[in-house]
Amino acid sequence: MELIKLLPFVFLFTIFAYHAKLVLGERSSYIVHMDKSLMPKVFPTHNHWYSFTINSLKASLDHHHHQKPLKLVYTYDNAFHGFSAVMSKDEVEALKRTPGFVSAYSDRNVTVDTTHTFEFLSLNPSTGLWPASEYGKDVIVGVIDTGVWPESPSYRDDGMSEVPDRWKGTCEAGQEFNSSLCNKKLIGVRYFNKGVIAANPNVTISMNSGRDTEGHGTHTSSTAAGNYVEGASFFGYAAGTARGIAPRAHVAMYKVLWDEGRYASDVLAGMDQAVADGVDVISISMGFDDVPLYEDPIAIASFGAMEKGVVVSSSAGNEATIGSLHNGIPWVLTVAAGSVDRFFAGGLTLGNGQKISGWTTFPAPALAQDLPLIYRKNISSCNSTQALSIVGYAIVICENGNVFNQMDFISKSNAAAAIYISDDTEIFEFSDFPYPGVVVGTKYAQTLIDYATKVGGGGFATINFQQTLVGAKPAPVVASYTSRGPAPSYPGVLKPDLMAPGTLVLASWIPNTITASISSNIGLTSDFILASGTSMACPHASGVAALLKGAHPEWSPAAVRSAMMTTANPMDNTQGYIRDSFFDYEVATPLAMGAGQVDPNRAADPGLIYDATPQDYVNLLCSMNYTQKQIMTITRSSYACTPSSDLNYPSFITLYPNSTTKLGVVQEFKRTVTNVGGEATSYKVKVNAPSGSAVTVSPTTLQFGNRYEKQSYSLKIAYTGNMTSGVVSFGSLSWIEENGGHTVRSPIVVAPMIPVW
Repeated sequence: MELIKLLPFVFLFTIFAYHAKLVLGERSSYIVHMDKSLMPKVFPTHNHWYSFTINSLKASLDHHHHQKPLKLVYTYDNAFHGFSAVMSKDEVEALKRTPGFVSAYSDRNVTVDTTHTFEFLSLNPSTGLWPASEYGKDVIVGVIDTGVWPESPSYRDDGMSEVPDRWKGTCEAGQEFNSSLCNKKLIGVRYFNKGVIAANPNVTISMNSGRDTEGHGTHTSSTAAGNYVEGASFFGYAAGTARGIAPRAHVAMYKVLWDEGRYASDVLAGMDQAVADGVDVISISMGFDDVPLYEDPIAIASFGAMEKGVVVSSSAGNEATIGSLHNGIPWVLTVAAGSVDRFFAGGLTLGNGQKISGWTTFPAPALAQDLPLIYRKNISSCNSTQALSIVGYAIVICENGNVFNQMDFISKSNAAAAIYISDDTEIFEFSDFPYPGVVVGTKYAQTLIDYATKVGGGGFATINFQQTLVGAKPAPVVASYTSRGPAPSYPGVLKPDLMAPGTLVLASWIPNTITASISSNIGLTSDFILASGTSMACPHASGVAALLKGAHPEWSPAAVRSAMMTTANPMDNTQGYIRDSFFDYEVATPLAMGAGQVDPNRAADPGLIYDATPQDYVNLLCSMNYTQKQIMTITRSSYACTPSSDLNYPSFITLYPNSTTKLGVVQEFKRTVTNVGGEATSYKVKVNAPSGSAVTVSPTTLQFGNRYEKQSYSLKIAYTGNMTSGVVSFGSLSWIEENGGHTVRSPIVVAPMIPVW
């Protein structure tokens, strides 16, 4: 399916879920999982075994003798075991009867989910996680995305340490990409498009290399771990020194998304290779919609990554609605998006001296000085070229309309600029502002109108552009676009896990695409852009995970995620609870923001962690009504079940059925925490119960004799609220250290059941 090329300031880098429709006998791409432990000893390698297996299919299906021989597209041997190949349905059926076969499913499309954010997250050179981790020194972040623009100044290697000896990756040469473009910052680049080619045999790949043609991969990788770049800005907005969250970490790019298509087999190949190459963190700002875990390539590959100690950080998706979240995978970090306390302004000064800061990202230092300010009821909707034709070179006040539509009409008039009166929150998530003007809230409407229509002639106004204000309140706010839980692939684990900055994030971009426009006919390019999406939130969390791996190399992926979750901040900069812009600024639920905004410095020293082993996740899978083959698709090998659906997770969710019965729901959870703080210490429980629920915890005090000691507790939720209301209620459980500074907080959610994939 062709992806329509959108201007890069549109945040929704999205393609639709794809389901192959096959004609009998017609071949299509499949991903096949094999049990490597059953490989006959006669084969020297897994590649020989897989080749023999698909070649033997032809012999068993002689009515397909007219077709070309079967060929492997990829073989996989790190994050999971198996291969991808182009096969017919008959050939897949025959394959199911061969030794070692576990499962097969159609290759499918993937949905992609981008200066000041480090300050907003309180990272600083003197204390906390930056100095503790040496800014991510020696940590390798693997980014699975659209490729990279290696000449971007974010990939300079000034100040970088040598490439770690454990690194096994390479810098793959290709079209317009010389392997000498890698250095001590960008240590590896590989590209994977056999899946695209297998699905579209006549396709011509327009950029057959790791070079980025879309910008997305350059933006995400520079956000996670870009080097310092002085003088960065988006046409004068957000000016300053740009840097990634882990500016001394190494970057490896795995290009798996193409202008010509986006396929699961390529995504799997990239993740499989990243694990083999030796990355510490995988950052993946994309996801698969409407698929169970055993058919989700990110779930499958990330299980193998987790077993090898690699943290996988992923985006929640940009679908906004409840239960639309993807990457709700119990063994990955799922990241929601929030706003930043930064306001891009045009300074509006009225002739009477009054000053108002209006929102704008108009990409030029336009001059709108001492111009007449016009407000007329008959033209104030600003949606008629004919009505606006009477306006001279003046500043027009527009109200009661869609700002983007109004901007289009204003641009066709001879007005000099416009003031748009609107409270639409989506305006603050886009950087598209192609005509001089500012947006002001309705609270200023009467002031402006009174001044513009004052007795004795209209007033005058001046607008100055390219202003950036920080400290805007409230912030963060949950972004309107971020996908919400519960996770349809497994609602029993609360997702997303936490929130990170995702709205209008400044990071590197490719220099040969339009990144802003003036009117309808002037396109502008820029080395940095402001982009919005959970794609941009994910690499912030990936960067924090890289810093934590640098400071605590012994921590498991579950420990890293736990540290980030239990120290996340549910409060905004007004000291009130974070609010949700999609739901009229009501208090945000954990289904929108998880435990809250990531707090890197507190995550460096969480006090207690909720750890989990690969076997714990296997036990969870055993409880999920999956078949043995479906579980093996994820675990890649034979496994022993000790069934338990109660994963040792740092959050709690209880789901109630849509029912008229008044019996209520009771659920008990068991949790174990490990003391990673000081030596002997004790913690007391503090519970904020969700409305309609009684929460009991036993014991209410946890005593630790020394470091790394474990203690367990149980938590019981009894929900007696209205089961027909569809209401989501939430609260929290906190363990508060009695003679120390640690608070270990977990969100609690009670929500209605949702359809599960």
